[in-house]
This record gives sequence, C-alpha cells and structure tokens, in this order.
Amino acid sequence: MSTTITAPAKTTPASTPAVTLPKPATVFKNLLRADLTTQWRNRRATFLVLLIPAVILISWKGLIPKFGSAFVLANCITVGLNAIGLMGYTNSIARDRDKGVFQRLRITPAPRWTIMVSRLTVQLLMIAIVTTILFIVGYQVDHIVMQPSGYALAFCVAVAGGAVYLSLGQVIVGLIHNAETVNVVTRLVYFIFIMVGMFGSLGMLGDAINKVSNWSPYGTVERILADALTNVWTSTTTMALLATIGYTFLFTIIGIRFFRWQSSK
Repeated sequence: MSTTITAPAKTTPASTPAVTLPKPATVFKNLLRADLTTQWRNRRATFLVLLIPAVILISWKGLIPKFGSAFVLANCITVGLNAIGLMGYTNSIARDRDKGVFQRLRITPAPRWTIMVSRLTVQLLMIAIVTTILFIVGYQVDHIVMQPSGYALAFCVAVAGGAVYLSLGQVIVGLIHNAETVNVVTRLVYFIFIMVGMFGSLGMLGDAINKVSNWSPYGTVERILADALTNVWTSTTTMALLATIGYTFLFTIIGIRFFRWQSSK
C-alpha cells in the first residue's frame, strides 16, 4: 500500500499596504491653519502689539510740523515691526519649544522647513495688518496723507524691514534655550531699540548716539520707510537698504546655526 505525501500548499504572504506620505504643500497648509488659529486665540497679545505703535503715533501728532509726517509714521511702523519680531515671534517660538511642540512635530511627516515657514508666514501677515492699520490711524487721527505710490512702496519695505526683527528674534531664541530667559531678553532688547532708536533719531541723546542709531537695525529700517513714504530714493536710502539686508542675512545665519528644537532644562 503506497502512501502519497502531498506537499503543503504555498501560502502567499499578505502584501503590506504602501504608506503614502502627505505632500509638503498639504502639510504646510495644515500647519498654517493651526498657527493662524493659535494666533487668533492669543489675540490679546496681538492687540498689545498693535496698541503700542498706534498710541505713539497718536501722541506724536505734535511732532509732525517739526519732523514731518513721513518721519513720524516711519518711526511708529518700525516700533510695530520691533514688537512683532521680538515680542511676538520670539516668545511664541520659545514657548512652543519649552512645551515640546517642536519635538512632537519632528516625529510627524512634516518637513522641518514647513514648521518654520508656517510660523514666519503668520508673522508676515501680522506685519501687513499692523502696517495697514497704522496707515489708517495716521490718516484718520494725525491727518497724514501720502501718495498712493508712497503707501504701496512703504508697505513692501515694511515687509523687508520686518524680516530684520524676525531674524533678530531667531538669534535670541537660537542662542538662549530657556523660555523665561528669552522673555526677559526680548523685553530688554525691545526697550533698548525703542530708547536708542527712537530718541536717538530725534537727536535727544547726542550726536554720537544719533549716528549709531541711524545705522542700527532700527535706524536703517526707519530711513527706508520714511523715504519710501515720500517717494524719495537717494544713495543714502540705498545704503540703508543694503545694511538692512545685511543685518537680516547675518541674523538668519546665526539664528539657524544655533537653533535647537528641544529646550534645555
């Protein structure tokens, strides 16, 4: 009696479904929506960022006959750009890093560049809003009237000038890894910029401080804004613009080089 041995049937392993990663554009869109929602929930801080330059603009109405409308408006916009870059962007990055938000985002499929570009896009939107509102306040309260081309050029320059303070904020949050220390340093730097930049440009701190102020990040941004508002572009304006770009480039390199995604506690 012969016994037939049947070989076991070959089993085909179940195919593993392919994992489809979301497109970077989709990831960026979702991150941007989340960052805009966070910005809206922190609207009290946003209101304070707008309130400070608006109050200065209203209180400086008496200086317009002496220094000119463009000078006053340019200074107030520069103060607003300072507040966005130092008080807004820097503190939000330090707070989220301290809470571990960046650590959680890094384990997702989101590319690193989308995380930071989303944050910067929100701040650029803030720059546009603050600049537009200061144009309106200047027109309604201080009766500052410029040519439409001056407003358009100054709006573009404000975005370029805002990049200086965003990159400076990146330096602070890159070199300092503790959120509380970042908060203190940003307030100190903001105060120094206001005191030296604003009062130095008025000539109230002496000729030496006035010269330093004119070529500081505050002074160069204020200069190109004032000249843009009046549609007057000179060689000094070009030098101020080149200095502004140089500051932005230098601060960006340092800020990215030393930035850490995790807070050191």
